[in-house]
Amino acid sequence: MTLAARRILIIGGGFSGMSAAIECAKRGAAVDLVEIDPGWRNYGAGISLGGATLRAFRQLGILEAFLREGNAADGLQALLPDGTPLATLPTPRVAGPDVPGGGGIMRPVLARILADATRATSTNVMLGCTFTRIEQDAQGVDVDFTDGQRRRYDLVIGADGLYSKTREALFPGAPGPRYSGQAVWRAVLPRPPEVTTAMMWMGRVKPGVNPVSRDQIYLFLTEHRPNNEHVDPAQFAELLRALLAPFPAPLVQRIREQIGPDSQIVFRPLEGLLMSRPWFKGRVVLIGDTVHATTPHLASGACIGIEDAIVLAEELSRQAGIEAALAAFEARRWERCRMVVENSARLGEIEMAGGDKEEHARIMRESLMALAQPI
Repeated sequence: MTLAARRILIIGGGFSGMSAAIECAKRGAAVDLVEIDPGWRNYGAGISLGGATLRAFRQLGILEAFLREGNAADGLQALLPDGTPLATLPTPRVAGPDVPGGGGIMRPVLARILADATRATSTNVMLGCTFTRIEQDAQGVDVDFTDGQRRRYDLVIGADGLYSKTREALFPGAPGPRYSGQAVWRAVLPRPPEVTTAMMWMGRVKPGVNPVSRDQIYLFLTEHRPNNEHVDPAQFAELLRALLAPFPAPLVQRIREQIGPDSQIVFRPLEGLLMSRPWFKGRVVLIGDTVHATTPHLASGACIGIEDAIVLAEELSRQAGIEAALAAFEARRWERCRMVVENSARLGEIEMAGGDKEEHARIMRESLMALAQPI
């Protein structure tokens, strides 16, 4: 197999960067991956995944590991605040008839699965290291690293996330992330036997739970916070319990009573970013949260970043040159990623304003149908 780029540098060892390493290495590229964190850690509680993400896992070769260590299930149960069932939203089996339409897993567990898959390839992983300077010409890219090395590549992939230094170096003055007006709470708790799939209670805030293993669930809740203010971690448990107090559903109250200092509570202001095209300059291209960070309303942020990696590797295999490959990659990804970022943001706006429930349902339905389509 002939690749448009034989020597590739990936900046950032998150989900998108690791996926790019796996896909490029399996096609014969010599890949260096640099990650500034020497411990290659991934913080957070659980993550909800749709069928399109599981389809991407199958392509990456990690689906079996996910099914073994996470949880997969069909459907999303919507309930009223008192626990009365409202509807069960279908989740199509996008990854194949043998794979449920959605699921959940602990973020650090998914990161470990991807890291193991990355190390199983020929990828050279350089931890505690990043770039200091990128210079390119028509034939290649010279990169200086914090460890004093200087190396030359055919292609550099920037996958260093929402606060990307690669984006800043490549496109000085490009807009940064913008606060959405919402924050998300997440926590990890013992799994009640009746929680077999994702569940969500409709109210002023919308708490939900999703199994992430045989014995754990993760709780998620979005809250309207007009100002992006610091919240003292010492108050996390108390504040999260207070947000769940208005929901009389017995299951919600049992979960609420279990929230404490060991619940791995994470509070994060929600920020979004959609960088206008182009996403590449010369032989340097940006993928994932670096160019399209989304709020979690469609549970698809990780999905579209991992898809970026798959599509980029495909186009590097299909096209004769790097410029053609990067243009084809961008053309395939722009509309899908724009849809996820903008529709997720609109769902958040409707929730904060107590807006049109029919519009909310329509956007959810149309977005999930679009995500089910081939990439």
